[in-house]
Amino acid sequence: MSVYPELRNLESWSRLRDLVHELAFLDGGSDTAFTLASGKTSRWFFDMKPVMMHPECTKLLGELINLRLDSMDCRFVGGLELGAVPLTALVIATSEEDCKRRGIMVRKEPKGRGGRKTNNPPGIEGTSLAGGGNIVVLEDVTTTGGSAIKAVQMLESETSCKVVAVISILDREEGGVEAFEKAGINFESIFTRSDISE
Repeated sequence: MSVYPELRNLESWSRLRDLVHELAFLDGGSDTAFTLASGKTSRWFFDMKPVMMHPECTKLLGELINLRLDSMDCRFVGGLELGAVPLTALVIATSEEDCKRRGIMVRKEPKGRGGRKTNNPPGIEGTSLAGGGNIVVLEDVTTTGGSAIKAVQMLESETSCKVVAVISILDREEGGVEAFEKAGINFESIFTRSDISE
């Protein structure tokens, strides 16, 4: 189970679950109803962009993710474009005012110009990672974990940061947990597919 158990006891978790069901979830009724970005087919489809662009959802997501980040002693958050970019922004915007946490984004294909001011390696943009520190990689929807694992590998090979976890809004329960475990990466999600679809 990828959801931190105490989250399910929070009223904010229940409210956000209802909003995710309303704004992001489609049930196609057959195992091949939707073709996912990974090329796999699925009965269920989740589009988290309407959730990340909704005022109440952003506050609730920020609260729940920051709650987990506060327990992880992380200095930085971020992940692969595109899904992790609005997620990183809303997490930073809803963190406590005295929080020193900062955000980054990892490009799928480096543009070669992102680190001029920060001295970050090509493809890693946002806050300077030159001093190192703990980082949590964010993801909107996790299927196999491949994209987030790619971001973790890039961050750990190109910077002096240590990735302490990957947190996703939703674990589709299609092998991501096992892939992260095999890669030695701590993984959590705010919801599983079963939380939303049942």
